[in-house]
This record gives sequence, structure tokens and C-alpha cells, in this order.
Amino acid sequence: MKLLATFGVLLFVSVPAHAQAQAQAQAPAQAQAAKPCEELKDEITKKLDAKGVKGYTLEIVEKDKDSAGKTVGTCDGGTKKILYNRTPAPAEAPAKEPPKS
Repeated sequence: MKLLATFGVLLFVSVPAHAQAQAQAQAPAQAQAAKPCEELKDEITKKLDAKGVKGYTLEIVEKDKDSAGKTVGTCDGGTKKILYNRTPAPAEAPAKEPPKS
């Protein structure tokens, strides 16, 4: 009887843990497959603009393409990636002094 009770308890505890582990493993794959590239690029642009980032480009390229830049996201089911590059800041002209009277 103790053996049957122990088996029941172990079965009861392990089934939800197994189901939770499977759900966590599937969640990232579903989230990745669901994002179109343009939508993700727009979200990243909004976040960067909200932080006040200036002088950058975001480029959508094939996942396997070797390109300069930092990968900041993947999209279209992991077949493409979004690259972030800083653009050089334009040289500022020195401020002109107002004419003296």
C-alpha cells in the first residue's frame, strides 16, 4: 500500500513539472516565429528613440550573411536578423559670436 501511495505522489508531482518544462521550451520558438521583420524593426526603433539614441541604422539581412554590426534581433522564424550600426556624427560648426555694437 505504501508503494502504491508513493508511486501516486511521484506521478502527481512529476506530470505538472514535465508539462511546465515543455511549455517553457516551446515559448521562445513560438515567439520567434511570430515576428515579421518590419514589425520587429519598428519596435526596436521606438525603443532606441525613446532612449534618445541618435545616429544609428537598423538593417534586415539574411541570418547567414556576414555583416558588420551588432545583431539586435532575429525575425521571420529565425531566417533573418536585424543589425544595429552607429553612424558617424556630423562635425559641428563652431558657434558664431554675435556682432559687437
